[in-house]
Amino acid sequence: QLEITHFMEHWKLEESNLHKTFEFKNFETAIQFMQEASIEISHLNHHPEWTNIYNKVEVKLTTHDANSTVTEKDYKLAEILDLVSVRIKNKKTT
Repeated sequence: QLEITHFMEHWKLEESNLHKTFEFKNFETAIQFMQEASIEISHLNHHPEWTNIYNKVEVKLTTHDANSTVTEKDYKLAEILDLVSVRIKNKKTT
């Protein structure tokens, strides 16, 4: 489990969602981010709307159970995704 802190860098509140585009060094690293994040997402049981194009992963967070508004679940998942991103970017390549 990741320790939650208050990262929330570069997230934007747009309409009824939190939005951020993560950028990685290449396609493989972007996919690695999505794979590692999926474990944390499953633990939280709160799933993002996300897309991948080459080295970028665009994420939108909203809580559909709360009439598609931003809730504490979205902020918690945003922090988790930021932490996973930092962890991926700091990994040494072999």
